[in-house]
Amino acid sequence: MNSLKVEFLGTGTSQGIPVIGCSCDVCISSSKRDKRLRTSVLISYKEKSVIIDCGPDFRQQMLLAKCKKLDAVVLTHEHMDHIAGLDDVRPFNFKTKKDMSIFCTKRVETRLKEQFSYAFSSNKYPGSPGFSISNISHESNFKVAGQTWIPILGQHGTWPVLGFRINNFVYLTDVSAMTSNEFKKILGAKVMVVNALRKESHISHFSLDEALAFVKASKIKRVYLTHLSHKMGLHAKINKVLPDGVSLAYDRLKIIIE
Repeated sequence: MNSLKVEFLGTGTSQGIPVIGCSCDVCISSSKRDKRLRTSVLISYKEKSVIIDCGPDFRQQMLLAKCKKLDAVVLTHEHMDHIAGLDDVRPFNFKTKKDMSIFCTKRVETRLKEQFSYAFSSNKYPGSPGFSISNISHESNFKVAGQTWIPILGQHGTWPVLGFRINNFVYLTDVSAMTSNEFKKILGAKVMVVNALRKESHISHFSLDEALAFVKASKIKRVYLTHLSHKMGLHAKINKVLPDGVSLAYDRLKIIIE
């Protein structure tokens, strides 16, 4: 089995950290681990590179990661902090002379065609991005760059959101609930990334306690928390009180899953 390499491109919630105009302890922290771009990961396997979600920090994230090749974009849902950067796939379009492969639900595709209507125009401007969309759903596994992905349906408040399992790795963001049938898809994995917005409860995201209860039920031994708000607290302080095997992810963190 080939290993997966995962780089956390961003681990912050929709506003990022620091938040504009905020002077809380987290937002004024000098620690690099308290600086969080919008949530996304770069996954590498079999000499292929795929990102999950493409938010407004995508360009900056690609430059920081020194990513020169991108084979596909997989989208969890259509909120702007997960799709707003798609216009910036253009350098990859120009380099490969191909449309970028995008995997998303039909619902997300509809939103992309509204938000990026110019990219789908029959009389498209030559400098516009090119997208090749493949529809996915939680009902069927699919392949991205030759690798099987298992989609996992969660609820983001009243909004549907997809997570994914790739071999022994599970990635979930923006989840607030999940059915027992979907939960079964994560069992037996070795590593999981799951969202934990803040300590207080929230209508559409796991709180810290809810995320830790989810982790405990999963019995997965190595877990990273992502999609973090400045209200979670300082990275160094929160990390010290987390259970064994659980830690806050941070931007530019790289992990390998065998």
